[in-house]
Amino acid sequence: MIVRLLIVVLVMLPVLLAGCRSKERQALPAADAARSHSDKKVTTIVVPDTVKGKWQAVKIAVIDKTTAIQNIYTIPLNGKISLPSSSLTIEIEAFLPSFIKEGSTITSKSNELRNPGAKVLIAENGTLVFNGWLFARFPGAHAYRHPRYSFTLVDVVPAEA
Repeated sequence: MIVRLLIVVLVMLPVLLAGCRSKERQALPAADAARSHSDKKVTTIVVPDTVKGKWQAVKIAVIDKTTAIQNIYTIPLNGKISLPSSSLTIEIEAFLPSFIKEGSTITSKSNELRNPGAKVLIAENGTLVFNGWLFARFPGAHAYRHPRYSFTLVDVVPAEA
């Protein structure tokens, strides 16, 4: 009888310990997430005076992956469009011709098109699904992965002199 009890305890002990470890693992990411959220620096976008007013719009290529059809939309800076035959909107929050990140500040080194980047907000059915940057020279960097569409910054429109 004692031998049976001992065998049952020895068989069940690893199962019980695994359950405890699983709960610890689940609790740790939440604690880490809370800590990283509070430690996260706020990123500031600074458009230099040499860039302000020099650009009026960006051109975003939208490819429908189901039909392989590409449309290019010209979207004014601080403007917004609705994609036809979809529930998507694209808004351009900022454009930097020579994107650079210095610490918690995102800015432009110059007004030359060295690393063009557009800060884009994409919403679907009114819900924000992407809040990030599209880069003309590095279209895959930080790109938004939508099940049906792909988005690429392809050109910019200078302000009229």
